[in-house]
Amino acid sequence: MLPNRVDLHIKESRTALTKMIMRLFDLWQIPIVDQAALLNRSLSTIRRYQNGGCFADGEDIQDRVGNLLGIHKNLGILYPHNRDIVYRWVSARNQAFDGKTPIETMKKDLNGIIAVRGYLDSQIYG
Repeated sequence: MLPNRVDLHIKESRTALTKMIMRLFDLWQIPIVDQAALLNRSLSTIRRYQNGGCFADGEDIQDRVGNLLGIHKNLGILYPHNRDIVYRWVSARNQAFDGKTPIETMKKDLNGIIAVRGYLDSQIYG
């Protein structure tokens, strides 16, 4: 059993996680329509999150959020001394994604998010 595991069935945990993701989206400077696509939620739901609402207790949102946080963590590992790159990387065109931005790849579906995370994992762990 892992110590300090967060129970996402508890509303307070999901509220904290929602705040964390909304902050990440702010740092990434991505528009609300892209936020909605990344989380597979409506614009009104994203606005509710921005105003203090929290994620529902569901596997899809947990998978998306977990992988988005993994992407952010990997960028911090790859660029530990350049926060600007960490926050701009998702919006910069990248040959690894056929000249598209990672955001464009991730907006397609959960598999796109997983593909971007997998690419970063491979850059770190080979």
